[in-house]
Amino acid sequence: MKRKYLYIIAALLWGVPGIIISVKGISAYFAMPSSSLWWLFLITAAVLAGFFFMFSRIVDRYSARMAGQPSKTTVFQTFPLRGWILVVCMSCLGITLKYISGVPAEFTASFYSGLGPMLVYSACRFILNGKKYEL
Repeated sequence: MKRKYLYIIAALLWGVPGIIISVKGISAYFAMPSSSLWWLFLITAAVLAGFFFMFSRIVDRYSARMAGQPSKTTVFQTFPLRGWILVVCMSCLGITLKYISGVPAEFTASFYSGLGPMLVYSACRFILNGKKYEL
């Protein structure tokens, strides 16, 4: 496949779960009483900031790696082995959290509302980096 499609695949691998997680987090916020929301917003802001800096660095590193690939390559060259392990572990953790009873709604609201938008942001960043590197 052409190298430019690696950026699209990366964006889909990060963006689709980001949309799903964002919807779950925002839905959990709407189920909360309004009196307890202020501290959850602070936690969400901290989660957003943490994932912003972490994911920005990761996306730029992976984008530069994809830019260095031959013009025709395989889908497995999208990420290094560590990147694929990260994707699999995060997916497994998300699935596990879904089926664990007793996870507080406050955690779902604050953590998912921070993680989801940053995954979507990362997907957009993959697309923008793809345009930058492929021009």
